[in-house]
Amino acid sequence: MPIIKILPHAEYCPEGKSLTVPAGTSICEALLDNHIDIEHACDQVCACTTCHVIVREGFASLSEMEEGEEDMLDRAWGLEANSRLSCQAILGQKDVTVEIPKYSINHAKEG
Repeated sequence: MPIIKILPHAEYCPEGKSLTVPAGTSICEALLDNHIDIEHACDQVCACTTCHVIVREGFASLSEMEEGEEDMLDRAWGLEANSRLSCQAILGQKDVTVEIPKYSINHAKEG
């Protein structure tokens, strides 16, 4: 089973964490199942960018990005070449390291 290494994030995972999860699981699902409460305003249906992560290692082992995800990512804060929506990034067999950006675009939370 692949390991997801989460780099420290002040709000969601201050110490960082390593999770062993089954291949075929989305990064978002893995985080939520392990009590890392990453934002996911659209309930994981690729309709927002609040679950945006930056994949620091293992990007090529994730599922292929579809056009809808590419379109949504254009709206993400802090977009990088190795950004993914964690709800759409499905784990393969290799380990990945992810960083949760400091900010997200979430109008509900801003207020």
